[in-house]
Amino acid sequence: QLQLVEYGGGLVQPGGSLRLLCEASTTTFNNYAIGWFRQAPGKEREGVSCIDASGSTTNYADSVKGRFTTFRDNSAITAYLQMDSLKPEDTADYFCAARTRAMYGTACSGTISLDEYDYWGQGTQVTVSS
Repeated sequence: QLQLVEYGGGLVQPGGSLRLLCEASTTTFNNYAIGWFRQAPGKEREGVSCIDASGSTTNYADSVKGRFTTFRDNSAITAYLQMDSLKPEDTADYFCAARTRAMYGTACSGTISLDEYDYWGQGTQVTVSS
């Protein structure tokens, strides 16, 4: 069964960078689009980015566009979220998730919807503060 584990969270100053990793347990990971999501204290979980199964197409929330980059290394069954120019409002728990149901396909476009993703990691905390 597919399992996902996130790494790389921590405390960073505003303007700094962090790279999050999402490591999978099986190579079935390579068949699925991977989303990154975040949940700030007292707020709903929101979509941050999506990368398609091949790694050729990505999609981002407007709030992170131009600052965050997602990519994947299918040979290492790992996805990444590179976060640059971090702001205090980026503070949240960050989760990766796989979209395995065939009805949603393997591409990324439009809204990054939580409901489409069915395998989730446990999350990693990111705090942006001086």
